[in-house]
Amino acid sequence: MAISANTATRIATAGVVVIGVSSIVFMLIHLVPGDPVEVMLGEYASNADRSALRTALGLNQPLLEQWLLFLKGAVQLDFGTSLFTGRPVAELIASHFAMTVVLAAAALAVALAIGLPLGIIAALHQGRAWDALASTLAVLGMAVPNFVLGPVLIIVFAVKLEWLPSGGAAHPAALVLPAATLGISLAAVLTRMVRAALLDVLDEFYLTAARARGLTEFSVIVSHACRNAALPVITIIGLQLGALLGGAVITEIVFGWPGVGQLVVESIHRRDYPVVQACVLLISISYVFINTLTDITYAKLDPRINLDR
Repeated sequence: MAISANTATRIATAGVVVIGVSSIVFMLIHLVPGDPVEVMLGEYASNADRSALRTALGLNQPLLEQWLLFLKGAVQLDFGTSLFTGRPVAELIASHFAMTVVLAAAALAVALAIGLPLGIIAALHQGRAWDALASTLAVLGMAVPNFVLGPVLIIVFAVKLEWLPSGGAAHPAALVLPAATLGISLAAVLTRMVRAALLDVLDEFYLTAARARGLTEFSVIVSHACRNAALPVITIIGLQLGALLGGAVITEIVFGWPGVGQLVVESIHRRDYPVVQACVLLISISYVFINTLTDITYAKLDPRINLDR
């Protein structure tokens, strides 16, 4: 099947974005003060040992040559080995990214379970008590940052009530608190977006026509109003999901969740260049993939949108 010019342009632009972001981070991480060789050998190592290790790791080569080698390896899905652990970078990232995907999926499920019903209820009861309650909960959810909400949940459910683990990933129950922390924040945004999107379509003529055909109110809201109000909601979900797949750094650090966010922070501290570069490349690709998936979903929900225009 032939690819249209517009689709080819989108793919090319996405590739430029991924390469550009990865290259900028590559340069910045090399300009940050600190030497991974000193981290690995300690400050009392001899100059000869440092020079030998720097040569073995290829850190004595010019930055441009290191950058070209990185791009060549990325095309071949070969990101080298970690300077700190000695493990293949691809293997290291795969295990951490899998944990981030699990956390992102759980957080999104929490957000949808809370945000969609609250937003619909608020829109259907505009100006009444339910609307005020949903709007208040949404504002609170957005106002409380994750680094505050996370420890509060730990204190209440792990320390005081002892219902759930406080961190780690050794037990399936350890997923509950970090997923709730991320999901509540996303649910707050979803609630307001769903409410605003529904209010824009509730007075449309086609809903009146649907009621005149004898459809139940539930069917009118779910099958007609929600479908036509879904586009801005999908935008928010796509952006937030991209951020979650990129690694919710604060939440992963607070709960000790072994995801990409925690791996990036640890690798930056260790000046583990290959791992940081590969993580940023993965995050960039995740954003591009989610944005493309959002465009495709737009076209499925609204046939008037033509991706090939």
